[in-house]
Amino acid sequence: MIILGTNSIKDTGYDVDNSLRFNDGSSDDLQKTYSSAETSNKIATVSFWIKRCLLATEMGILKGDNSGSDFIRFEPNDQLRIRFSGGSADIQTNRVFRDVSAWYHIVVAFDSTQGTSSNRIKVYVNGVQETSLATSSYPSQNTTFKFSTNSATNTVGADGSQYYDGYISEFVWIDGQQLAPDQFGEFDEDSGIWKPIDVSGLTFGTNGFYLDFENSGALGADVSGNSNNFTVNNLTSVDQSTDTCTNNFATMNPLNVPASNQPTFSEGNLKSVTSSVGSARFGGSSTIGVTQGKWYIEAKATVDSTVRNTIGVCGEVSHLALNNEDIHENSNSSFGYDASSGDKFVNSTQSSYGNSYTTGDIIGIALDLDNNKLYFSKNGTFQNSGDPTSGATGTGAISITAVSSTTDGAYFFAQGDNTGGSFVSTFEFNFGSPPYAISSGNTDGNSYGNFEYAVPSGYYALNTKNLAEYG
Repeated sequence: MIILGTNSIKDTGYDVDNSLRFNDGSSDDLQKTYSSAETSNKIATVSFWIKRCLLATEMGILKGDNSGSDFIRFEPNDQLRIRFSGGSADIQTNRVFRDVSAWYHIVVAFDSTQGTSSNRIKVYVNGVQETSLATSSYPSQNTTFKFSTNSATNTVGADGSQYYDGYISEFVWIDGQQLAPDQFGEFDEDSGIWKPIDVSGLTFGTNGFYLDFENSGALGADVSGNSNNFTVNNLTSVDQSTDTCTNNFATMNPLNVPASNQPTFSEGNLKSVTSSVGSARFGGSSTIGVTQGKWYIEAKATVDSTVRNTIGVCGEVSHLALNNEDIHENSNSSFGYDASSGDKFVNSTQSSYGNSYTTGDIIGIALDLDNNKLYFSKNGTFQNSGDPTSGATGTGAISITAVSSTTDGAYFFAQGDNTGGSFVSTFEFNFGSPPYAISSGNTDGNSYGNFEYAVPSGYYALNTKNLAEYG
């Protein structure tokens, strides 16, 4: 899915400040071994918001016992599966979860004491109960589970060696109650969009917990009042994100890629590595495209300054992905900044612009769609004496095609390389929630984002709250 400015989510009132970014390649998870008896091993509710990154891979969300027979996870077909007590209970959705640009709210409510079998496990997605199920093996009456039980090790973000890849926020376990989704969210009266509400006043039960991920020094801290804190494994303060279910930030899009020789994405789809095959390779594009306004991002490069790697914006990323091309090739609305020469590319025309850049350099991109201009900076200095706040005057302002004349009807941030051989280019994109450590910390005029260098006045981080105001 691609988000455009006209589809942006309005301000929802209640704000979720943080999520936690899990990377399956780093074996990230949170673990808690309980030492006290639970309120109930038959009745409970789990609620969490989730934004997926890696698809078509088995990955755990919650494991409830040491043997691994009790779990909630995504299957390789991207369906959600819930199982406990050695498989006597096994529920799998027909719905697939493949939108990497969206936050999903999932509630699983257990009560094996219920007389009607279908009431013993209820699954809700974005406030609506899932009734179309690929598998619907309900537990026998009074079956017990091993989620949050005494001596069981609960794991958030993994099921054994199957690690989750993506973002999680507002992870809540209610011990002893089967709750409906309206205890965790509500439909916005204006937009009809399902949104979170404050859950701090809920009764969590003895072994219940609430992970809000707001303490960067203790990411596994339980804020329910129960002190059921989780041990953090391979997650650091860098993995704390402001990309949340109330303010959705752009990432790179693993769905808009070539059929073969695809780029590789990691770190919450913010790190993109081009393929090592072919002479020209598409490196990916942003999930959010913009049609108006002024936008600023940064990207940290891992490139060889002797070969061609390009970062910039493009209005026909669908074409580039289909043909696996660098963003300056055969395009009528692509504009980039080249690593090896420091030149600019206006469509396929190369000309002198700024300094070359290499590994460790941070490239800023300021996109002005009010005046159809584009600016690039290297380590905080805008190239060719560019001034994004000037009203699009001066030699540093690159003129770009009007949005109405682009193939995609929007501009997307994108990368590529044209090096050939085994060399690949890597960019770690910072749309406002960086995948790498920031030494200074700068926000936009709305106090959104965390950037290494000052955001030009009037430019904004690429997230849904800013899109609702300026997009």
